[in-house]
Amino acid sequence: MKIAVVGSYGAGLTMRVPKAPAAGETVSGGLFDSGAGGKGSNQAVGAARLGAEVALLTAVGDDEFGRAARELWRREGVSVEHVITAGAPTMVGFILVEPSGENRIAIAPGALDELDAAAVDAFRAEIACADVLVVSMEIPEEAVVAALRAGRESGTRTLLNPAPARPLPDACWPLVDVLTPNQTEAPVLLGLDEGHGLGDEDLARALRERTGGTVVITRGGEGALVAQDTGVTAVPPHPARTVVDTTGAGDSFTAAFAVALAEGRPVDRAVEYATVAGAHTVSIAGVIPALPTRAQLNARIGSAS
Repeated sequence: MKIAVVGSYGAGLTMRVPKAPAAGETVSGGLFDSGAGGKGSNQAVGAARLGAEVALLTAVGDDEFGRAARELWRREGVSVEHVITAGAPTMVGFILVEPSGENRIAIAPGALDELDAAAVDAFRAEIACADVLVVSMEIPEEAVVAALRAGRESGTRTLLNPAPARPLPDACWPLVDVLTPNQTEAPVLLGLDEGHGLGDEDLARALRERTGGTVVITRGGEGALVAQDTGVTAVPPHPARTVVDTTGAGDSFTAAFAVALAEGRPVDRAVEYATVAGAHTVSIAGVIPALPTRAQLNARIGSAS
């Protein structure tokens, strides 16, 4: 099975704090760590650990963060022949993690601003021979649309993980086969205000009407909702032994979901598999250390049966 990923790489600079600071407040007692991040890279590494052949398109700077990224991908077996070395610095994300495991993230895109339609065009052959194309939205809209269009034109199943969420251009909607927002991202995609009053099932139906494809709304500890032409169904969560850090859980879910789809599993079964990956990831600090292997997921599935 082969998966093509168009998305971001960034260095994650993480501070674990006793509590998130309020405006103008300084909080001491934090613990600092740094590591690889970016939704596209996380999803690519996650899929490779689960046994997929993965090709990644992203952009990094000619700096230490960029060189560390290439070493990571080499070590994890991710193909990066088309990764761009940009003039701007590698993306950096600043992450605050509270004791509950909840996180707050701020991003400086840097090199990712140079990822454009021409770069996607050079990646078209990888998209065409993939079973699933995964696209996330920490990259310019131009690249998002170009990647989804390349997937549609080549007949490759397209999966859009709309994070960070923003309203999609009209041209995007018919290009998406599978859409995977979380509860916060779903109303943003629809352009709804904060007091929209719609429940998750209503949002799932509305998003499905826009795409005509499959919509999976991830709901953390509540599992997921799946909207297909047969209706909306709930997929229960896989229990997490403990919640240490929710950073990267969505990327782990997306990677496992894409792998399961590429293997030919029905959507509901693919979502169930992905919830196991998410439960594994939230139980381990950091992102790359928390992305599971297939053996780890099989062990979790076996222990829960």
